[in-house]
Amino acid sequence: MVESVVKNWQGEQVGQATLELRVAKEETAAHIVHRALVRQQTNARQGTASTKTRAEVRGGGRKPWRQKGTGRARAGSIRSPLWRGGGVIFGPKPREFNLKLNRKERRLALRTALVSRIDDLIVVEEFSNELTRPKTKELIAALARWGAEPENKILLILSEIAENIHLSARNVENLKLIAANQLNVYDLLHADKIIVTASALEKIQEVYSA
Repeated sequence: MVESVVKNWQGEQVGQATLELRVAKEETAAHIVHRALVRQQTNARQGTASTKTRAEVRGGGRKPWRQKGTGRARAGSIRSPLWRGGGVIFGPKPREFNLKLNRKERRLALRTALVSRIDDLIVVEEFSNELTRPKTKELIAALARWGAEPENKILLILSEIAENIHLSARNVENLKLIAANQLNVYDLLHADKIIVTASALEKIQEVYSA
């Protein structure tokens, strides 16, 4: 169990929040988080690279010259892989790169990654009511009050993404907005600062508890 202070819209400490999640053992934590990270990045690959074999290249049906008597090497097609414009030998074809990881292992890796970032975790009160209309400048000022510098890569976790917050955050260069039930290992490890609302923290415990 870990504790963190809760800050309000003005950046003042107004309470405490607890995060109690079952994590991997210390000797296996790095391994399982690494496996989950590799799986996520590998599964993001499209696998759409494709080349044509000599059977698929247009043309080349006629023998370019007779078999014997010309003094040149024998050739059966102008689309041979040895020729310019010919097919490709053992070139890439569309494929899937998907790696499998058990659901329990994925959840365990996610919880372990989140708890490992507890020193960079900032818990704030629900602030959707503070932004009555989309205002990027006000959101950036609030992030600074909470302790996130403009050059930091910031992950903002909300229980539900309100329209005004989405419109205010979409033009901030280093800010990524995510719902509490859509966490992933890469975003948790990639961010310099993780800002989570108190309600989102409760939802994380509800959704990802063992």
